[in-house]
Amino acid sequence: MKLSFELNGKPATLEIEQRESLAEVLRGRCRLTGVKISCEAQVCGSCTVLVDGLPVSACTLLAYEVRGKRVTTIEGLAEESGRLHPLQQAFLDHFSFQCGYCTPGMILAAKALLDDNSVATDAEIVAHMNGNLCRCTGYLPILKAIRQAANEMRDEK
Repeated sequence: MKLSFELNGKPATLEIEQRESLAEVLRGRCRLTGVKISCEAQVCGSCTVLVDGLPVSACTLLAYEVRGKRVTTIEGLAEESGRLHPLQQAFLDHFSFQCGYCTPGMILAAKALLDDNSVATDAEIVAHMNGNLCRCTGYLPILKAIRQAANEMRDEK
């Protein structure tokens, strides 16, 4: 079937199988390997992408469900000039990753939160990020990075 949607700010049209997950299409057909596939059960958050600004688990969402919608992956966050999104930079600044497998999903989930609530409290950040698991760093550097990015994003507005 033909699938048309917006991918990282640009129109995309692909031929897909109805049974393919969004993660499979993004990784396999679009070569956007920032989308990770881990649990395949909507538990770990590694496959998180934004669909119309909301975080979704791409491993369990059928690709055809995004027809006519906006999909943002980690590859779509940086500016065309190469300047990183404040969340990407903050994750680097606070060493908020080790292996990096969870990082794209963490950043996209945090972006959805901050786009909706740029003054989120630590408790709200923790609650929102509950569906994204990290097995390496612990969560304090991630929380610090999200706080830093929130401040920078507010200042940019």
